Amino acid sequence: MRIKRIHNQHRRDFRADYECEHCGHIERDQRGYDDANFHNNVIPKMVCPKCGKVAGADYRPLTTKYPEGYQI
Repeated sequence: MRIKRIHNQHRRDFRADYECEHCGHIERDQRGYDDANFHNNVIPKMVCPKCGKVAGADYRPLTTKYPEGYQI
């Protein structure tokens, strides 16, 4: 899965649509957390409920809105 669109963000918590790279299925208005761990480890391991696949080896994570360690 990958982030297709972020709807809103409050501090590091956000709501977004996630899209499967394999089948195009979209999970709408799901929660997320804007830190390096979430972008690098959690999102690529999200399993698509339609096809059951995870992100491929070519997955490129987004950068965070705020730098790591920055107090919001």
